[in-house]
Amino acid sequence: MEVTVKTAQQLRLTAEEFELIKQKLGRTPNFNELCAFSGMWSEHCSYKNSIKWLKTLPREGGKMLVKAGEENAGLMDIGDGLGVVFKIESHNHPSAIEPFQGAATGVGGIHRDIFTMGARPIAALNSLRFGNLEEDKTQHLLSGVVHGIGHYGNCFGVPTVGGEIYFDQCYHTNPLVNAMSVGIVKIGETVSATAEGVGNPVLFVGSATGKDGIGGASFASADITEESAQDLPAVQVGDPFQEKKLLEACLEVIQTGAVVGMQDMGAAGIICSTSEMSAKGGSGMRIDLDKVPARQKNMKAWELLLSESQERMLLVAEKGREDEVVQLFSKWDLPCSVIGEVTGDGILNFYMQGELEASLPAHELVLGGGAPQYDREYKEPGYFAEIKKFNAASVPVPKDLKEVAEKIIQLPSIASKKWIYDQYDSMVGTNNSSTNAPTDAPVVLVKGTKKGIAITTDCNSRYVYADPYKGTMIAVSEAARNIVCSGGQPLGVTNCLNFGNPYDPEVYYQFVHAIKGMGEACRKFDTPVTGGNVSFYNQNPDGPVYPTPTIGMVGLLDNINDKMTLDFKEEGDVLYIVGISTNDIASSQYISKIKGIDFSPAPHFELEDEYRLHQKITELISQKMIQSAHDVSEGGLFVTLCESGFNNDLGFSISTSSVIRKDAFLFGEGQSRVLVSVMLDNVKEFESALGDHPFEKIGVVSSGEMVVDGDFWGTIDWWKEKYDTSIENYLSKEEAGSALSSI
Repeated sequence: MEVTVKTAQQLRLTAEEFELIKQKLGRTPNFNELCAFSGMWSEHCSYKNSIKWLKTLPREGGKMLVKAGEENAGLMDIGDGLGVVFKIESHNHPSAIEPFQGAATGVGGIHRDIFTMGARPIAALNSLRFGNLEEDKTQHLLSGVVHGIGHYGNCFGVPTVGGEIYFDQCYHTNPLVNAMSVGIVKIGETVSATAEGVGNPVLFVGSATGKDGIGGASFASADITEESAQDLPAVQVGDPFQEKKLLEACLEVIQTGAVVGMQDMGAAGIICSTSEMSAKGGSGMRIDLDKVPARQKNMKAWELLLSESQERMLLVAEKGREDEVVQLFSKWDLPCSVIGEVTGDGILNFYMQGELEASLPAHELVLGGGAPQYDREYKEPGYFAEIKKFNAASVPVPKDLKEVAEKIIQLPSIASKKWIYDQYDSMVGTNNSSTNAPTDAPVVLVKGTKKGIAITTDCNSRYVYADPYKGTMIAVSEAARNIVCSGGQPLGVTNCLNFGNPYDPEVYYQFVHAIKGMGEACRKFDTPVTGGNVSFYNQNPDGPVYPTPTIGMVGLLDNINDKMTLDFKEEGDVLYIVGISTNDIASSQYISKIKGIDFSPAPHFELEDEYRLHQKITELISQKMIQSAHDVSEGGLFVTLCESGFNNDLGFSISTSSVIRKDAFLFGEGQSRVLVSVMLDNVKEFESALGDHPFEKIGVVSSGEMVVDGDFWGTIDWWKEKYDTSIENYLSKEEAGSALSSI
C-alpha cells in the first residue's frame, strides 16, 4: 500500500506531521509505521497541545518518591516504609458511545496503572458529568456508566469509596467519566516501566489480543459527532475476573526479583508499551508479533500493534528466568509468551513470520522525545462579556426561602447519590472507614498500621467556566479542604484535565488559565502534581463542555483515630462558621438552577484566606476542639447543615446574618468556610483558640427540628427523604429497574 498525505490525514495526522515523520525516518513510512505514529502522536498519547503548559506545574517536592510522569502513577511517602500510589484518568469518548464498557474499562485501566508499579489497589473513586437528568439520553448514559463502574469494581474486588457527579446540559452528548485508583506499596518493592538489559526477554502477559479497541487513542483525540457511533469498534471490552488474576500474578512475580520492568498495555496497546519502555531505558526491542496470543485469526501487524484489548501487560524479565515467569503466570491460568528481546540500538523492529513489518526509533514516538509539541493561540472567551454584566443587586431575594431550599436539596447535582453508590461495593477489602461515619473526604485504612489515607475528587466546572484561573484554584482548594476537614494532611495531586477542542482559541484560553490557577494553588498547599491525564476534544456540534480540570488528591492521617467526621453528634452542640461569610450568590446552584442565570462570576475566593482556614481547622481537630467539620460548597450553608444532620437525624436552629442578604447566607457558595459543631462546655475555649481568625456563631444542633430565624422548616427526616429519593424520582422505572436488576 502506498502511503500518502491523504493516508496520514485519514489516520488523524496532519500533512506537516507526515513530513516530520518522513524526516525523522529518512524515508516514507510504510502503513504499519504510519499507524504506529498515528497512535503515539495522537493527543491522547503525546499531549502535543498541552505538555508545554503541564511542565509549568509543581512536579517535585513534598513527599514525592518519583518525579511526575516518570512512572505509570504518582508515588508518595507515607512513612513506615510505605508509599501511596495514585492516579486519575478519563474514559470519556468510549463512555459516550458505549457507556457500560467505556466506564468499565476505564476502571480496569486505572487499576492496572497502580498494580503494574507493584502496589495493591485499596480504593477507587470517580468523577462523573452528564447532561439534563430529565432526558432519556442522560438516563441511558448514567445507567450504563454506573453499571459499568459497579460491575468492574465489584468483581475486581476494590471498593469504590467516593467521588462526585454533576448534571449540566453542556455534557449532554459528551459525558465525562474520570476514574481514580489508589494503592499501597512497600518502598523498594516498586517496579519501573523501563526496558533495560540487552538480550533480556520481552514477555506478553494476560488476555489474548483481539480487534476491540483498535484506534482507541486516536478516537479519543477527536470531537464527538453524529458519526462517532461508527467508531464503536474502538471501545474496549473488559473482563474484571481476568484482571483480578492478573493483579495477583503480577504482585507475585514482582516478589521473585525476576522482573526488570513492566507496563500495562493501555492506550495505543503494544506500540505504546514497547516504545515508552524502550525510550525510558534508552534501549530498543525486537518483537515477533506472530508470537502475541491472539483471539482472532489472521490479525494484521497494524491491528496487533494498535489493539487496546484489556487486561494485558508487557514485561521485561532477567535473561534466563523467563521460564520461571511463564510458569508463575501459568499457575494463575494466564497466557504468558516470550515475544521478543531487548536490544541496544534504540530501534523497535516488529516482525511477522520472519518478515520485518515496521522499524521505528522508540525515542521519536514518545512524549518527551520526538513527538511534536505545539503552542496554540488563545484569547479571552466572548462569553466573559456576559459574565461581567452580572449584577447581584438586580436579583430579588425570594420571599419564601423554604420553598427555594426545597428545590435546591432536590437538584440532581446536590441530592444524594444513593441510587448510584448503592450499586458500588464500598466495603470489599474492609479498608473503608467512612461508610457509617461520613467524612468530607473518604478515609481508608492502611492495613497493618494506624495510618489512614484520605482521598477525594473535586471540581466545580461552573466556577471554572466563569473564571478558569480562580475556578481551578477553588478545585484544588476544595480538595485540600475536604482532606483537612477529615483530619488529614494533603500530600499530592493527580489531575484529569477535561476540555474542548484545543484548536479553539477560547477553549485553549480556558486550559492555559486553569493550569496557571492549579499551579499557584498546588504550590501554596505543597501538593505537587504527580501526573494525570489530559482529555481534549470533549466537544460536540453544540460546542465544548465546561472546562473541567478534575483534581484527585490524597492526604495522610498518621493515626486513623484522629479522623474527623461531618455529622452532628449531640443536641445542644453549638454551630459556627469558621471563615468569612460574604454577600455572594455568583455561580451558585441557586443562581444557575433556581434563578436560571447562566452567566455570573466565580464565587468569592482568596487563596491566602483558604490556606489560613486549613491551618486553623487542622489545629482545632488536633486539639479536640470540635465535634464535626463539613465544608460549605455546592448548595451553600443550608445544604451543609442538612448533610451534617442526616446521619444521626439531628436538626438545627440557626439565625441568618443581619448584614448579608438571606439568599446569599443560606445558598451562596462563597469559599473558604467550614461548618463546625462544638460542645457547649467547650465554647469559650474554642473561641479563644480561634484567635483573630474570622468566625460566626449561627445556632445550635436540635433534636430533629429545623428552625431558621425562628420559623419552623419541618423535621430533618422530611428533608432527608427529599434528598435521598430525588435522583430515583428523575429516572424512569424502566431505566432504574434495568440497571439494578443487572448488577
